[in-house]
Amino acid sequence: MSDDIAIRVNGLGKKYRLSHETASYKTLGETITRAVKAPFRRLTGEAPSRSTEEFWALKDVSFEVKRGEVVGIIGRNGAGKSTLLKILSRITTPTEGTVEVHGRIGSLLEVGTGFHPELSGRENIYLSGSILGMKRSEIDAKFDEIVKFAEMEKFLDTPVKRYSSGMYVRLAFAVAAHLEPEILIIDEVLAVGDAAFQKKCLGKMGDVARGGRTVLFVSHNMAAISSLCKNAILLEKGEIRDFGKTSAIIDKYLTYQNYPDELIMDLSSPEIRKNSLDTSIFLWREISVKNSGNSLSSSIKLGEPFTINIRGHFSQSMEPDAQVSLGFGMTSPLGGPIFNSHKNMKGCDAGDINITISFRENFLAPGVYQIDLGANGPKIVDWIPEAYTITIEPVTVDGLPAPINCGGLMIHPCQWFFAGTAGELLH
Repeated sequence: MSDDIAIRVNGLGKKYRLSHETASYKTLGETITRAVKAPFRRLTGEAPSRSTEEFWALKDVSFEVKRGEVVGIIGRNGAGKSTLLKILSRITTPTEGTVEVHGRIGSLLEVGTGFHPELSGRENIYLSGSILGMKRSEIDAKFDEIVKFAEMEKFLDTPVKRYSSGMYVRLAFAVAAHLEPEILIIDEVLAVGDAAFQKKCLGKMGDVARGGRTVLFVSHNMAAISSLCKNAILLEKGEIRDFGKTSAIIDKYLTYQNYPDELIMDLSSPEIRKNSLDTSIFLWREISVKNSGNSLSSSIKLGEPFTINIRGHFSQSMEPDAQVSLGFGMTSPLGGPIFNSHKNMKGCDAGDINITISFRENFLAPGVYQIDLGANGPKIVDWIPEAYTITIEPVTVDGLPAPINCGGLMIHPCQWFFAGTAGELLH
C-alpha cells in the first residue's frame, strides 16, 4: 500500500432487491378481502402476488484517490453517486469488492446525518467530534470557530429536531469542515442552504483542499466542481465512464447527458418542455446543427461556420396584429449565459415554420455549449432549456494547437501590430 493513497476502491458493487406487487392500487373492498384471506394463504402455501428484481446501483467500480487530492464526482440522478459515498463513509456495506480508506472521514451526505435529534446543537458538536475520534480538547479548540461559521449561537442549546433543514446543514457542514478529518466527503446536500451560505461553504472547501486534506465532492454545480477539483469521476448507470482532468470530464458529461445519439433532436416530448404553456398555439418541434459541409453534426471545428436549423409549428393562425417573439440562447459549459438572439413576427398562419440561423463567423472557444429555445406571445409560451448540445473541437496549425487556450468562452479576431524585432506573421 502506497503511503500517498487515501482511498482505494477495487471492483466495488452494490446490489438491491426491488419488490413489485402485481396490483399496486386496490379498492377498499379488495384490501379487506386480502386481509381476511391472509391467514388461509399461509396455511395453503399460496404465494403472495409479488415479484422481485435485482438492481445494481454500482457495478465494478475501481479507482484511487491520493492524499490531499480534491476529486469531483458527477453524473445524472441515479448514476450511483450517493451510494458510492455511503459505502466510503461506512453507512452501507458493498455487495462485492473492497474499499480501503486511510484516515478519519468526515461526511456530509444527508441533512442531519450523524446528529441525534434529541441532543442540542452544542451536544451534537461534541458527539460528532467523538465519532471522528477527536479528543475533547481538540473539539474545545475548534468549538468557537464552528459556532461562528454556522451562525447558530442563538440556537446552540436547542434540540436539533427543532432545526430547519437549512439550520441542520449549517451546523453539519461547520462540524465536518472544522473538526479536521483527513478525508472530507460531501454530497449535494449543500444545495439546501441559501446562496450566501453555499458561497461560504465553497470557500471553506477551498481552504480545506489547500490545507492538504482529501476531499470527495458530489455536485450538479459544474462551476463549483471546476473551481475546486483537479480531477473528476463521471458515473453512469452505476459504472465509471471516465476518470481524469476535471475540464475534460465535465465536457464529456455535458456532451452525453442530453440525447447523445440524436443529430436531429425531437422536441415534441412533454418531458422536455416543463416550462411551457399546455395550451400554447406554438411549439418547437425539432432542432439540428449542420457543419460547413452542410452535413448534420453536433461537433464543429474551431472557427468553422455552422447553422442551427429549427422547426416550429403553429396549431392555429394568429390574430393579424398579434406578435410572437422567437429566440435562442447559448450557454457555457458551466451553465452561464453567453449570448441570445431573437426575432419578432406577427400574423403567422397555422402550420410549420422552418428557421435557419447562420454562424458565418464562429468565435466560440473549444468546449461544450448548450442551445436554449424560447417563444413568447399571446397564447404562446414554449421555453426549452438545453434543447441541443454542441461541441466546438480544437484544431491544429502546423502540428501545434491553435489558438493557445488562455481561457474565455470566445476567441475574437483582433488586429495585431508589431514593432521592432518580429518574425513572419503566419495567422
